[in-house]
Amino acid sequence: MAGKDFQIKMITRKRIAVVDDEADILELVSIHLNRAGFDVLEFGNAAAFLDTLKRDVPDLVILDLMLPDIHGMEVCRMIRSSDSAADLPIIMLTAMVDESDRVAGLEVGADDYVAKPFSPRELVARVKAVLRRSIMDNVDSSIITVNDAMIIDIEKFTVHVEGVKVDLTSTEFKLLQALTRGRGRVFSRSRLLDILWQGEKYVTERTIDVHVAHLRSKLGAMGDLIENVRGIGYRFTENN
Repeated sequence: MAGKDFQIKMITRKRIAVVDDEADILELVSIHLNRAGFDVLEFGNAAAFLDTLKRDVPDLVILDLMLPDIHGMEVCRMIRSSDSAADLPIIMLTAMVDESDRVAGLEVGADDYVAKPFSPRELVARVKAVLRRSIMDNVDSSIITVNDAMIIDIEKFTVHVEGVKVDLTSTEFKLLQALTRGRGRVFSRSRLLDILWQGEKYVTERTIDVHVAHLRSKLGAMGDLIENVRGIGYRFTENN
């Protein structure tokens, strides 16, 4: 029954919220998303979107940063701190292209970042990629496999690489679980701190680097799939 339920969800039209105060951008994005088979919810400001979010959570939001009422960064923080929409996939859309802006967007919880002017086809492709990752994150499975070479058993708390058991600490195991479930997603160091220690103030971001180094060493060749994203954090590559 669970398998049937999952298949039904997979073929349901996904609903994408687009929050942008530029009418022409809203129209352009909506046209291409509709053509790609998505249902689109349009919002010209943050307040209207946040009000709707209290009652109805879409499958993904494309969020402009330079909104007239609430800055997109703050909207992102509000989403990530909410009870009902904390896991909502977010693609930031903005005219700001500095590396510091991209880093800041990812630091506050965005899943991806698209700079204006943009290719509508690329935006649609990014929407599909983020949704695929989100679906994999939410699949109720106790087994995570990577490239038929690494098997992570969540319930048994074990990791095998090429059939050989790898002994990990509790923190290393949780770190590996987070990175592999979010395969392809960039995790900032602060986000990983939240996942592993729920905001404990005495733990520094440098601690993440130490645990990643130990984890890479223990995983051998599979450890190379944990990539350092300069200035941001880490991701487990999708190129398996």
